[in-house]
Amino acid sequence: MTKAPTELAEEVREQVKDKKAYLGVISRLNKASVDKHWEAYADIPWDDPEFLVDKNDPRWVLPQFDRLGDTAWYKAQPPEIRAQIGLWRVATAMKIGLQFENLLKRGLLNYAYRLPNGRPEFRYVYHETTEECHHGMMFQEFVNRTKMPIRGMPRSLSLIAQVAPWIPLVSTELFFVFVLGGEDPIDYVQRKSLKGGHIKHPLEETIMKIHIAEEARHISFARHYLKHRVPNLNRTQKAILGVLTPVVLGVMARIMLAPPGPMVRHFNIPSEVVREAYHDPDSKAEISNSVAKIRDLMNELGLVNRRNKQVWKAFGIWDKPGTRRPLSTDAAPAKAA
Repeated sequence: MTKAPTELAEEVREQVKDKKAYLGVISRLNKASVDKHWEAYADIPWDDPEFLVDKNDPRWVLPQFDRLGDTAWYKAQPPEIRAQIGLWRVATAMKIGLQFENLLKRGLLNYAYRLPNGRPEFRYVYHETTEECHHGMMFQEFVNRTKMPIRGMPRSLSLIAQVAPWIPLVSTELFFVFVLGGEDPIDYVQRKSLKGGHIKHPLEETIMKIHIAEEARHISFARHYLKHRVPNLNRTQKAILGVLTPVVLGVMARIMLAPPGPMVRHFNIPSEVVREAYHDPDSKAEISNSVAKIRDLMNELGLVNRRNKQVWKAFGIWDKPGTRRPLSTDAAPAKAA
């Protein structure tokens, strides 16, 4: 059995000024996937008494970093209801995470299907697909153990999302923007939650650390792929990608971080409480901050201009490159997996 990582892995960050440097990054990522990887049912002690999932466990209670947890309505609920709401938040984030990764895996395989012999990306894509399969298994196992009716993405959105795996057939660059749009907001929240000491249950902590460690490689590959490919696009392709990127990011960040509708209905959370928790300036700032690294990358690649900047602003995710929107309190964002 491989132990869960004790330290949070960081992305591979290298200059990709030529093909040799790009291939070097892929080689490093391939080696890392061989040297350090985890399996859902070999590396998580699901039946350890310490890892038991009890919906009334006070360790699930939302801390102040979740905006809902800081509302007077939430604080007035009985302890078991506060715990159940917190667990529902965690489980829903994992369910949405596995649904996103299902789309991602299918898209990666569509991309790999057309790669010619000898391309190093093929091997890395299969490493990533294997790792994402284990993420999906550990997320679903966690959801099953909650015994809650967790649905994940809204049905209408889930139907629309079925288009995502086919994006690589039209534009691999847009597909990897989609990949970052799902992975970066989750990574941002998970790292902030762990570093802030907000995760109290050992099962959630173990799953989160494994996910962060392997997602660091996946994010690195997507970033370096874009750095390698985007400069070679023609003017029209760059213009289209520049407009579609903030649309994808704006939608994806909200899917990953927004409160689940079924939870709101199940616990009869008043609409004014939802507005107070998730539609205030701090929550909007966190949405913007969660995509800051992708925004910086797009600016570095020359895909942000005066015209498409308005699209970023329309989706509430614009800020000057290299900056983060300040929060009015020290509260961190809602949990996600």
